[in-house]
Amino acid sequence: MSGSHTRAVTVIGLGPMGRATVKILLEEGVDVTVWNRTAAKAEEMVALGARRAETVAEALAANDVVLVSLTHYDAMYDVLDRADLTGTTIINLSSDSPARTDRGAHWVLDRGGIFLTGAYMTQSDDIRHPVSRLYVSGPEEVYEKHRGLLELLCPTEYLGAGYGTAQLYYQAELAMFHAFLLSVQQAVAMIERSGGDVDRFMALASTTPASYAGFMAQIAADTETGLVADLAGLAMMHAGAQHVIEASEDVGVDAALTRTIQDYYRRALDASEERGRPVPVYQIVRGDIDRGETVRGDTHRAG
Repeated sequence: MSGSHTRAVTVIGLGPMGRATVKILLEEGVDVTVWNRTAAKAEEMVALGARRAETVAEALAANDVVLVSLTHYDAMYDVLDRADLTGTTIINLSSDSPARTDRGAHWVLDRGGIFLTGAYMTQSDDIRHPVSRLYVSGPEEVYEKHRGLLELLCPTEYLGAGYGTAQLYYQAELAMFHAFLLSVQQAVAMIERSGGDVDRFMALASTTPASYAGFMAQIAADTETGLVADLAGLAMMHAGAQHVIEASEDVGVDAALTRTIQDYYRRALDASEERGRPVPVYQIVRGDIDRGETVRGDTHRAG
């Protein structure tokens, strides 16, 4: 981490992540000015040592570096629409799509500002959790200038000059996380509705994710060298999904998530039959089959 960093910043937006950000910065001795639509949230931060700006203009005038933590980028437009951003560095920590992030960055640039994208990959608002990190993208010189400040919050991972790149990596991880959370809830419901011991199940199941890294590495390697689908493997996964569906629905548990997963295997099997060759599930997910395209190589492994 850089030995020097900005000693005074403004934080706009005091939702859970904004408040967590302010608290850490105050703990680290940074002078923080805050602004939020709801005054009560700002007062909570004032009680911890922050200074409250009465208006957005006052908040922006207070410091050259502004951390924005709002629900999405549309909220940034709403809040900063009439603001003078000349010379101001906006580090937007809000969540949105990569395309919307890129448009938001250029919206700031067009108004004379400097822009950096940040995306917290954390355990809820526990920014200092051991596995928390902040994905950052935008001009490298801007990142390096403010790296010391950002690493007061948590370790950073600079992902390149593209403004949307940090959000791309963040949203891709959320694609896994959302499915994981729902699958855990389905599994627990299956156990509970069947009269099983949820605590015992969780103790057993909690060791399984450690093995996922191997699958992830294999998928990544296969996308680089090409993919092979094994028809027997696709059929086995399709049948296995049906067993999960029945085990769920037999005790009244919603199995829509597993039905969606099963549909990918069904589509891969159908595409394999139509093309006279095994088609990997990844080609279905990637959209190649619907476009009549193929992923690099057609002769690999996996399903």
